[in-house]
Amino acid sequence: MEIVVVGRHTEVAERFRRHVEDKLAKVSQLAPGVQRIDVEVTHEKNPRLADVAEKVELTVRAKGPVVRAEAAADDRYGALDLALDKLNERLRRAHDRRTRTKRRGDALNAAVPVAVEDTAPQQPAVEQDDDSDLIPHALGEAVEFHISGSPVVIRNKLHQGAPMNAEEAIDEMELVGHDFFLFIDKVTSRPSVAYRRRGWDYGVIALDTTCN
Repeated sequence: MEIVVVGRHTEVAERFRRHVEDKLAKVSQLAPGVQRIDVEVTHEKNPRLADVAEKVELTVRAKGPVVRAEAAADDRYGALDLALDKLNERLRRAHDRRTRTKRRGDALNAAVPVAVEDTAPQQPAVEQDDDSDLIPHALGEAVEFHISGSPVVIRNKLHQGAPMNAEEAIDEMELVGHDFFLFIDKVTSRPSVAYRRRGWDYGVIALDTTCN
């Protein structure tokens, strides 16, 4: 299992890197197929945000869906502990989901033969234009840019997406801890967004790409 620690707007000391490796050593017990864990440490320079000045984001990459967790605190050691607690909970959910899916698949296989459809994700083609330097061209790559005349920063990131249904999209949304999840509906082939409404209620918005 590879652990990659990077800092954004901050330096990461070797002592903290070793601490991260010790803390993440047991992740493979909850996710045996994990290949790599990305650890991103961010420092917020605004003194008004001193209580959440250190943010740690953990991203587990395996053959299945990406699992992500992040947390902020006044020091990065505390932020790491908070993020790790969230990550472990989401890894347990992922394990439970795999168990449910396997049981469902075993039941279907026992009843009727199942045809396997190749749904390998396709990497989207990116057209070159005058703003090509603002477009990420590699999976996982992020490009940040400022809106002209504004302090607003936009972070543009490219993700790989496999067709799925709404239930699968909501499961993955919960795994990464976001309030929304962009996906391609495998029945309609429409770009869609699953989002959290309130409590345990969710919504899905789809785009009709045939409109003129």
